[in-house]
Amino acid sequence: MWLKSLIIASLLQVGIAGAANAAGPFGSVNIGNWIGGAFSNDQTGAFSHCAATTPYANGVILVVSQNSAGTWSLAFASPSYRFNKGENAAIDVTFDGREQARLYATAYQSNMLTAIMPLNVVRTFQKASLMVATAGRAVLNFDLTSTGPVIAALANCASKVKADGLDKAGDFTKVAAKPAVAGDKQGAPPAKPGRTGTFTGTGFVVSPNGHIVTNSHVIDSCTGDIKGNLAGEAAMVLRVVSSDATNDLALLQAPATAAFKDFAKIRDRSMHSGDSVVAIGFPLHGYLSSDLTVTTGIVSSLSGFRNHTGRLQISAAIQAGNSGGPLFDLSGQVAGIVVAKLNALRMIKETGQLTENINFAIKTGALRDFLDNSVVPYQTAEPKGELKTADIAANARAYTMLISCTGTEQADAKR
Repeated sequence: MWLKSLIIASLLQVGIAGAANAAGPFGSVNIGNWIGGAFSNDQTGAFSHCAATTPYANGVILVVSQNSAGTWSLAFASPSYRFNKGENAAIDVTFDGREQARLYATAYQSNMLTAIMPLNVVRTFQKASLMVATAGRAVLNFDLTSTGPVIAALANCASKVKADGLDKAGDFTKVAAKPAVAGDKQGAPPAKPGRTGTFTGTGFVVSPNGHIVTNSHVIDSCTGDIKGNLAGEAAMVLRVVSSDATNDLALLQAPATAAFKDFAKIRDRSMHSGDSVVAIGFPLHGYLSSDLTVTTGIVSSLSGFRNHTGRLQISAAIQAGNSGGPLFDLSGQVAGIVVAKLNALRMIKETGQLTENINFAIKTGALRDFLDNSVVPYQTAEPKGELKTADIAANARAYTMLISCTGTEQADAKR
C-alpha cells in the first residue's frame, strides 16, 4: 500500500510545484508500467497538469509531467528520501552514455525531488533507452524503453484537456495527428506521417567554438546522428546543446577537433521594410544542386503570419531544406534565420487566392536572446557598406552547413 500511496501522491504533486489539493486522474495514460492521466487544482477546478509514473527496482519512482503552461517536469520519489521542503539539489543525467544534462531539482515534499526539464532534454529523454542519474554519491540507472510513447501521450493529454476540458478526458495514448498550419516550416521535402528516411535543413556557425544555429523543427524527427557539412567537405556528427520550440531555434555543437576560422556575424540593428536580403541554404537537397543555393529579395513586412512580431516577411524564394539557413543584409551580416513559407495550397482553400513568394524569417532579437541564454560567444556587427551578392555567398560558404539526419516523420511534424 505504501508504494501505491506514494505513486498517487507523486502524480498529484509533481505537476504543480508542490501545491496541495490536486484531484484526478481524469482520463488515462497506461503504457507499459507507466500509469497516469490529467489532474486538476482541487481549489479552483482548473486543469493543472498531466503526469505519468512508474516504479523501479532501485526503489525510486520516476514521474514525468507537463503542466497547463506547457512546462515539463521530471521527479524522483522514494519512501527512503528525507528532504527538507524547499531543499535544492543538482542532478546530472546521462542518456545512452552520450547526451548529458544537469537538472536543478527542488524538494516540494520530503520524499520527492522535482526538476524542470528543458525541451532539448525532453526530446533526448523521449528517444533514449537508458538514463543514468547522479546526485552526490548516488548513481541510479533507469530503463527508458517506454518513455517515447509516454511523452507523446502526456503532450496529447495536455493539449486535449486544454482544448476540450477535463470532462472529456479519455485514453490519452491515442494520439491524433494535428492539422497543418498555413505557415508550413521548410525543413525537408513533404513526408507522409511515419515515413522513415533522411531529413535535411541548413545551419550556420556562430562562434569560433563551433556552435551552429538551425531551426528546432529541422532536428525534431531525428533518431540517428545529426550531421553537418560545409559545401564540398566531409560530414561531422553534431551534438544538440539546446533547443527552443517556441522560437523554433536549436543550437548544435561541432566536435572539438573541428576548426572554424570564419563564422557568421549577427546584425546589431533592426531591419526595415524594403531592405534587401539574401537567403543562402541547401533547398531540396538530393533534387537540386548539392552546392549552396542563393536567392535575393526584400523585407516585405516587419511581422510574420498573423502579425507574428518575432518574424520578418521576405520575398527571397525559399524551399524545403532552406530552414535554419542564414538571411543576410547587403553588408553580409546575419539579419534573420529562414524558417517557413506560406502554404499556397492551404491558402487557396481558405481564401480562394493563389499566394506567391511569401516567406518568413526569425528576427535576430530572438536569436540573440537564445544565444545569450546558451552562453554562446557570438559576435555582432554594424552594417557597413554593401557587398555584391556573389561576395556574400562566397563568405557564407565557410560557415553555412547542410544539416542532415535519419529519422521517422512524426504525425504532427511541420517540416
